[in-house]
Amino acid sequence: MSEENTNAPAPEVKQEDIFTQRLNKVHEIEAAGGLPFGRRFDNVIKTAEVRAQYQPDLAPENQPEFTIAGRMTAFRAMGKSIFADVKDSSGRMQIYVQRGTVSDDEFAAFKKLDLGDIIGVTGVPFTTRTGELTIKAHKVTLLTKSLRPLPEKFHGLTDIEQRYRQRYLDLITNDESRAIFVTRSRIVSEIRKFLESKGFMEVETPMLQAIPGGASANPFKSYYEALSCPVYMRIATELYLKRLIVGGFERVFELNRNFRNEGIDRRHNPEFTALELYQAYGDCNSMMDIMEEMVTTLAMKINGTTQVKNAEGTVIELKRPWRRAPYRELIKEKMGADWYDLSHDDKFAKAKALGLDVTPQMNDLEITHEIYEKEIEHTLIQPTFVTRLPAYLVPLAKKCEDDPTLVDVYELEINGQEISPGYSELNDPIEQRKRFVEQAEREGKKLEEAIDEDFLTALEHGMPPTGGLGIGIDRLVMLLTGAESIRDVLLFPQMRPK
Repeated sequence: MSEENTNAPAPEVKQEDIFTQRLNKVHEIEAAGGLPFGRRFDNVIKTAEVRAQYQPDLAPENQPEFTIAGRMTAFRAMGKSIFADVKDSSGRMQIYVQRGTVSDDEFAAFKKLDLGDIIGVTGVPFTTRTGELTIKAHKVTLLTKSLRPLPEKFHGLTDIEQRYRQRYLDLITNDESRAIFVTRSRIVSEIRKFLESKGFMEVETPMLQAIPGGASANPFKSYYEALSCPVYMRIATELYLKRLIVGGFERVFELNRNFRNEGIDRRHNPEFTALELYQAYGDCNSMMDIMEEMVTTLAMKINGTTQVKNAEGTVIELKRPWRRAPYRELIKEKMGADWYDLSHDDKFAKAKALGLDVTPQMNDLEITHEIYEKEIEHTLIQPTFVTRLPAYLVPLAKKCEDDPTLVDVYELEINGQEISPGYSELNDPIEQRKRFVEQAEREGKKLEEAIDEDFLTALEHGMPPTGGLGIGIDRLVMLLTGAESIRDVLLFPQMRPK
């Protein structure tokens, strides 16, 4: 069936002229006593449900009556008959409107509708000669008059920026985009079910914080008028969730927004969704076990397989167990077994030869981590827990018992990007204070602005040995849906104002 509307204006008509034409129709409807922006419409079922309930063996006169509602996306007039498409959140359904089945006035009013109008249809289903399930309308009700046209020929938005700025049009015209957000909702729901089945309790902690902590990131700043003090949008939930562990909640998680006043690219958005969970009496290894089980469970629930494909078509196998690779071993694989025995000058020279942006003023740890971030991380396509990281990188984690220069943590890399960090959490308040001071001095911050004294006081009351992890939900959705950009999994990504 053609998607042309015989009443639709020709493509060369300007948008403002279309708006005026449709606005005039609104006035005509109102003058005739109609409702161009209707009211409650009862007994509506999804078009998918009509398909599920349809009984092709029943005679037409015995078919049950159904009421559907949605946006009209196609229209073809054929004398005394009109075929049209109605699209709702579950799919598309063809309708058939015939003079005689509806009154002459109703038929004339229907002929004046435009693509994009939202209508309600009551009728019985039948199958056309071409085999398409169709509802023969007994009654058609205009529910909302659309004043602006859909993208031309309903082929969707080809302008990527317009897709993000006008997501509502993208959702109307792009079934693949709509499916991603339906999947995202399912992923979040399944995460909650999984964690609750493991005895975790969902909690909510402050988004406005006096001292932003739990990560190293630039916060968004604001001012609290009622308290006459500056505040920050949180960059992580960690320090408040650990307070709850101190308070006796032994398994807690929060699934909510964090905010970081930093760059925007295909993997970063300054407002993002994160999951953090903490388990008393756990450690880094127990966090790796939870992470593996949760992601493989999600993959099976959402996709029915542990295999996913990235944007390049590479198959990523999520089946357990996943590789666990110490940080230093990955560095040696890339730079040679003798890397940690080399002098500073030799390390600098080898890194420079790779084209990395290193300087002689950088210390050995900084040069090494530049190699990890630029030369190794993007190559870790299959799930890999990178373990035993340098202690200076993670000030909130416990040191490895056999090597105090390392911390008992993991960074989960999948498809060349970090999906989740996890720790054996530091619960020694004396060591924690020392690390906070070192971090503040390294970053040039004042101690009173960088150290959360209330958190340290909580630790001084005693926090049990604890495992914790975080997950970037947006990146996880990218992984499970094969989306290329984080903007494709955010309904309303941050963009520069026009």
